[in-house]
Amino acid sequence: MEYNVKPLIDGCKNFGITLSDEQVEQLIIYYENLIEKNKVMNLTGITDFQDVLIKHFLDSLSIVKAMDMKNVNKILDIGTGAGFPGIPLKIVFPEKEFVLLDSLNKRIKFIQEIIDKCRLKKIIAVHGRAEEIVKKKEYREAFDLCVSRAVANLSSLSEYCLPYVRIGAYFVSYKSANIDMELENSKNAIKILGGEIRNKVSFILPNSDIERCLILIEKMKATPAKYPRKAGLPSKEPLQ
Repeated sequence: MEYNVKPLIDGCKNFGITLSDEQVEQLIIYYENLIEKNKVMNLTGITDFQDVLIKHFLDSLSIVKAMDMKNVNKILDIGTGAGFPGIPLKIVFPEKEFVLLDSLNKRIKFIQEIIDKCRLKKIIAVHGRAEEIVKKKEYREAFDLCVSRAVANLSSLSEYCLPYVRIGAYFVSYKSANIDMELENSKNAIKILGGEIRNKVSFILPNSDIERCLILIEKMKATPAKYPRKAGLPSKEPLQ
């Protein structure tokens, strides 16, 4: 099947990214498998090719508007779901190390299929809860960058994500446009967890009218050992 990939290529150029033919092919393989698997498993409500290009692929890659990817090597994607933003980022930055974490094993199995079919290296898909996996020494405060497109309150997300980030490194949360009140209400929680909000980057996704926002949080000091709290608590009772 012929796909119109021009919006993807042009959108990436808008971000300063030049896609190779192989990378375009890998993203198409990803799309086709996503849609096929979506028939039997709820991975995404977005299935039109152009919509996936913009709302999933370009959105995932938009992190370059807030973060210089040259300065990071080891990246963790928490609550990756169907593989966003981790898989598109891995395809575009193949030399980086990636860990994609999700609590639903069916999604992790799908991601492993994509890793195999796209022949991706230096990437692992891990099944588990963020509150549990962080107890492993090789994961806590071990990453140059933690990303999440998960739909959750920023205070809760910070409790899940900041314990994985090394001091001097970053957590970037992908958000929609109306974030100011949530941002203000999360400042104290982020401070408790050892982080500090560094930047809020607002923009319109290329070839769309969709407003998006990236919140850049720097890890300033070690997260106290008691965080994250036990499973479920960060979501049910966000830090104030």
